[in-house]
Amino acid sequence: MRTQNRIKSLYRARGVPTAGTSVYRADQRAEWLAKLPEASRASAELLYAALDGLREVKRTAQQQLVAESHRHPISHVLETCPGLGEIRVARLIPIVVTPGRFRTARQFWSYCGLGIVMRSSSDWVPVEGRWQRTQVAKTRGLNMRHNSALKVIFKGAATTVTTAPPEEPLRRNYQRLLEQGTKPNLAKLTLARKIAATALAMWKRQEVYDPGRHQKQ
Repeated sequence: MRTQNRIKSLYRARGVPTAGTSVYRADQRAEWLAKLPEASRASAELLYAALDGLREVKRTAQQQLVAESHRHPISHVLETCPGLGEIRVARLIPIVVTPGRFRTARQFWSYCGLGIVMRSSSDWVPVEGRWQRTQVAKTRGLNMRHNSALKVIFKGAATTVTTAPPEEPLRRNYQRLLEQGTKPNLAKLTLARKIAATALAMWKRQEVYDPGRHQKQ
C-alpha cells in the first residue's frame, strides 16, 4: 500500500490524475508512463519494480501464514463464518488463542473494540454533600482500550459481508437495518458485533457456520 501511494503521488505531483487502480496494472503501465515527463519515468519504473517484488513477497507470506494456521483444526471451522477468510482467521487465532478467555460475547466485543461506552466523567455531581446523577447515561462511542488488530479483522469482515449475495442472512440483517433508518456506519458496527459473537460461539462449540441459526425469528 505504501508503494502504491508513492506511485500515485508521483503522477499527481506531475499533474496526472490517477483515479482507480488501473495505474498499478502491468498491461497498462506503458500507457501511464507515457503521461509522465521523460525525466520522471525512471523513478516510476523503479517504483513499479518494487511493487512487483512486494506483491510476490506478500503472496509467499500469505501462503506461509495460511499453512501455519491450518495446522490448527479450528481454522477450518472459523473460515466458514461469513467475512472471515483464510487470512483473517490466521490473524485471529494467535490473538485470541482460546475462546475460554471470554465468558460472554459482550466481553469479547470490548476486547475487540466493539463495546459501547455509556458513561462520561460528568454524570455525577455533589449536591448538599451527596452524589447525584445529573443526566441519564448516553452513548459515548466505542471503548478505547482494545486490541486494534481484532477491530480491523471484524470491521473488515463486516465490510465483506455487505457485498455478499442477498440470500446471506447477515447481509439481509444489514439491509433490514438500513431500511429501518439506521445510519450505515452504525449498521456496519452492528454487523461486526454479530460476526464477532458468531465466531466466538462457533469456536466454543467447535461447529461450522449454520445460516439457519441467523434467520430472522
